[in-house]
Amino acid sequence: MSAILKAARGGRIPINPAVVISNRPDALGLASAKRLGVETRVIESRGFAGDRWGYDQRIVSALKDCGVTPENGLVCLAGFMRIISPQFVRMYRNRILNIHPALLPAFPGLDAQGQAVKYGAKCSGCTVHLVDEGVDTGPVILQDVVRVRDDDTAESLSERILRREHILYPRAVNLFATGRIKIEGRRTIIEDPPA
Repeated sequence: MSAILKAARGGRIPINPAVVISNRPDALGLASAKRLGVETRVIESRGFAGDRWGYDQRIVSALKDCGVTPENGLVCLAGFMRIISPQFVRMYRNRILNIHPALLPAFPGLDAQGQAVKYGAKCSGCTVHLVDEGVDTGPVILQDVVRVRDDDTAESLSERILRREHILYPRAVNLFATGRIKIEGRRTIIEDPPA
């Protein structure tokens, strides 16, 4: 999230970050967003365990209050450890991005780095994908490979993948913002920049 905000503030992505929302008041991203002059909101998820859409309606309301609409907005998930309701996904169809610390479709869900190490994978990495109604199943936009070393732990692999995430996610947001992502079924085509 911070990498995206810094890239936008530095003029490397033609977007205007409108709001950073967290379900945890102690999330580090909130302080980072405030330092960069981006509005923040905390919408706690306690009490919504069985009502994803009830919680997501509060998120949608905050997004719309800040001008992030299904017609013109982009929602970027970063460390948001909740499964989004199908209603939210349908409302913002092809306008929700997520980053995952593995080369999807391998190692979806939680502890992807630990899964890669335990499995004995020789490479892992990170994936920016569009969010669909599944868990880490949306169309892939960009991926970057990180070699898994023989002495890696989940923590050491996580550190190296995170450095790549900070480069890859802003790049994917830039592709979206400049209209260079074309979706054909499950595939995304990255179009050349205009001449």
